[in-house]
Amino acid sequence: MIRLIAAVGFVVVAATSALAITPAPVPQPDEMITQVAYGCGPFRTRIRGVCVARTTVRQTRRMVRRDYRRGYYGRGYRY
Repeated sequence: MIRLIAAVGFVVVAATSALAITPAPVPQPDEMITQVAYGCGPFRTRIRGVCVARTTVRQTRRMVRRDYRRGYYGRGYRY
């Protein structure tokens, strides 16, 4: 019987102390729309005002390096 009273007393103390804590304020967003970086979407980036895939940038860079090693200078690839 004493254990039951002690358990009930502990639950009451824990419940009242939990209610006494002031909850942290929930941050409210300023806008309804979440802005995405550059507005291009996932796995894409903006280069010179145009959204392109990151893989395109990587492949173009590799092509320029490959041409340079083979002796083709000044092909004019722009990425």
